[in-house]
Amino acid sequence: MSRQDIIVKTSIIGIIVNIILVIFKAFVGLATNSIAITLDAVNNLTDALSSIITIIGAKLAGKAPDKEHPYGYGRIEYFSSVIIAAIVLWAGITAFMESWPKIFTPDVTNYTTVSLIIVAVAVVVKFVLGRYVKGVGEKINSQALVASGSDAFFDSILSLSTLVAAIISIFFHISLEGILGVIISIVIIKASYDMIKETVDSMLGERIDSELSRKIKDSICELPEVYGAYDLTLHNYGPESMQGSVHVEIDDNLTALEIHELTRKIAFKIFNEFSIALTVGIYARNDNFKEIRDDLYEIASKYEEVLEIHGFMAYEDKKLVTFDIIVDFDADREKVKDEILKEIKALHPDFDYIMIDDFDISD
Repeated sequence: MSRQDIIVKTSIIGIIVNIILVIFKAFVGLATNSIAITLDAVNNLTDALSSIITIIGAKLAGKAPDKEHPYGYGRIEYFSSVIIAAIVLWAGITAFMESWPKIFTPDVTNYTTVSLIIVAVAVVVKFVLGRYVKGVGEKINSQALVASGSDAFFDSILSLSTLVAAIISIFFHISLEGILGVIISIVIIKASYDMIKETVDSMLGERIDSELSRKIKDSICELPEVYGAYDLTLHNYGPESMQGSVHVEIDDNLTALEIHELTRKIAFKIFNEFSIALTVGIYARNDNFKEIRDDLYEIASKYEEVLEIHGFMAYEDKKLVTFDIIVDFDADREKVKDEILKEIKALHPDFDYIMIDDFDISD
């Protein structure tokens, strides 16, 4: 079964379950005059709508690349996640507006054994549904399903609090409907904010996951011809489409054919292991000026702000040394780089130095 089919199947299950819960909860809420249960039913209705949007988003995102969109339509899934989060936010704000007045003028509720059993069953059903949908979403890397699953899990907690409030009302004759409704609405609003933030971060381009970065670099360095892997960048064109680039350090005496074979080997290896399409660049390495390189690395090691130096190359005919440096974002970057240049020039004044500024975008 394809990823798109799994999303559709999971979403349809969510729609069916939520519609059944809407019917039962709406009936119980209206019959018992419970604002909390009625709002819970409305929340389940938005969940069903969210699942419909997830299906539409998955279908559109599955379209093949074309001339106008050569990277495909995978990012449409992010827009569907934002729409889902907006619906959840609307439900939270509406719930708050309905619940706040009930704190000061509570309605009289009349719970029955049947109504309490229905709410209790709903708690279990939403918990199981939430775990299932979120688990599937994490397995196939679908933010929309993860968002729907998390929302369902929150719903089970809120339904449980509604059940507890009902029991308190029966035994102690204290109405917590308004207070509970406000709490439910705040939780819903918070959940929608988190969903929007996570999705927008993905759309903007967030930092590469450090664990994934290390795994990719370690995999590349398993090849005996590679001394190191640097400058890894990844660009997300949807949950199933990731591309990027990396530089590898190799001996400067390799032929063009050997470099061609090595870069292809790296690209195939990473695609087979991580489903990521990488473009491979080259840093040439030789030991003719090992003393300068070792001194440079020793100087840099004294600065905690320096995360990495790589791409070292010395040109004897030009009396020029070039290298890349990564300095922590929070450091006084220019000051640190100036001090390193002064120290290396003092040790090896016969050379000029070009420092290429890289950024800490992975690990």
